[in-house]
Amino acid sequence: MPGLLRGVARTAAIAGTASAVSGRVQHRQQEKWAAQGEQVYTHAEAPPQESAEPPPPPAPAAGGMTEDTINQLKELAQLKDQGILTEEEFAAQKAKILAG
Repeated sequence: MPGLLRGVARTAAIAGTASAVSGRVQHRQQEKWAAQGEQVYTHAEAPPQESAEPPPPPAPAAGGMTEDTINQLKELAQLKDQGILTEEEFAAQKAKILAG
């Protein structure tokens, strides 16, 4: 029985030592990685910041027209060119699109 207790005690001591060493190594690695991360950001740009604000809408084209308005007018012109719309229908739809 004393041999068994000695074996268990020895195993516990080895396991405890290994656990302590492992913890210290992990702690040192984390400190090293943190220091490297700080160096990267101090020598380069600041770390990227995520913004909660949505991006601004696209700027209107010349004359206050958006890309959507321009695309609608192009489609309308194609319909007129194909003979699907008359000149009067084209003018009426164009006025609606430009009115907004």
